[in-house]
Amino acid sequence: MSYLRTVPGMEKRHPRRRLWSWTAGATAARTGDEMSGPALLLAGLAVTGSPASASALLAGATAAAAVGGPLIGVLLDRSPAPGRLLAAVLAGHALALTAVLVCLGRAPLGWTVLIAVAAGLLAPALAGGWSAQLPNVVPAGALPRAGALDALTFNAAALAGPALAGGTAQLAGARAGVVASAVLICLALPAALRLPRRTAGAPPYPLSAGIASEIAAGFRAITRVPPLARATAVTAVSCAGEGMLVACAPLLGERALGGAGHGALLLTGIAVVALAAGALPARRHGPPSPDTVLPVSALLLAAATALAATAAPVPLAAAVVLAGVGQGAQLTALFAIRHREAPGRLRAQVFTTGASLKLTGFAAGAALAGPLALWSLPGALLTAAAVQLLAALPGVKPCAGRRRERGAGTDGRA
Repeated sequence: MSYLRTVPGMEKRHPRRRLWSWTAGATAARTGDEMSGPALLLAGLAVTGSPASASALLAGATAAAAVGGPLIGVLLDRSPAPGRLLAAVLAGHALALTAVLVCLGRAPLGWTVLIAVAAGLLAPALAGGWSAQLPNVVPAGALPRAGALDALTFNAAALAGPALAGGTAQLAGARAGVVASAVLICLALPAALRLPRRTAGAPPYPLSAGIASEIAAGFRAITRVPPLARATAVTAVSCAGEGMLVACAPLLGERALGGAGHGALLLTGIAVVALAAGALPARRHGPPSPDTVLPVSALLLAAATALAATAAPVPLAAAVVLAGVGQGAQLTALFAIRHREAPGRLRAQVFTTGASLKLTGFAAGAALAGPLALWSLPGALLTAAAVQLLAALPGVKPCAGRRRERGAGTDGRA
């Protein structure tokens, strides 16, 4: 973090120590979150023996995040000590996961799914809640690179979480994976409690403001600030395409690599490349504009998904590389735009609501891909490629419009 040394006075406030504490907490919490979904799935299958019951647990924990994101964002935005609130949410999430494990096989499935829903309501804090606190951790000049580091924690968690869930289940049983995910989330508590209080220059919403009106203000910020609106549209639709690719991975592994289980290897490869691609902006002094990177990343994902539709080993390897580069670059660019454009008093809402919209898009894409893949695996993947092309449009059109305006001005002067 040598770039922080150039900021006057920052050495006295130990910025590197603060940033590393934030990074360690975010990584632990997000790895536990990424681990919890596969762990719940494996535990539900082991205890009930029913794939439908296991998927119901996962669906309950996933779908609820779309509702919890805006509400958690409001509470974080209006809290004078968001770190303490974030710690409370982390503890609640870990407690809910533990309660699911205790009730699984002992209580009616419906009650257990409701507890999983409660856990899912708190999940956006593990994603956007951490990111929204970053401006309080580093100075403004260090924010772009710190945002790239933020994206790296997501990519690292996406790589490590499912692997840890599977490995823990193999070594200690399916229930142990849920316990381990809750422990990882709790390990982030000290870092959350050490987050700085809100600065005087960025006051929270007044307590007299209604929560509903604050949620509406957050949605208005996302939809009415053009760069935020474009970034949200690109990434939410792109996540639908990614959900389709993930849902097709087992069938793709079976057809191209000789086993459905090998589909996980494809996703692991994408995560590894995404981690490497996300690290590049953190080391470069002049990365491309994030507004340009977003539509390009969707085009890369479209090309990757179209190549995967061939189900041939060489194109599939190229698809893994392209998809990883697209995912890593997209996440880094998205965070840069949110930090740049989000109003200070609405920052947490922008991050948590955006995370909820992305998760909703991912779930919708995965649900659509199931019946499509049963009809035709290449058809499902080509549809996913078309979705990625659609995702690129909101980001491409403004660029084209600006080029036309510059061309018209030149002609007029001539």
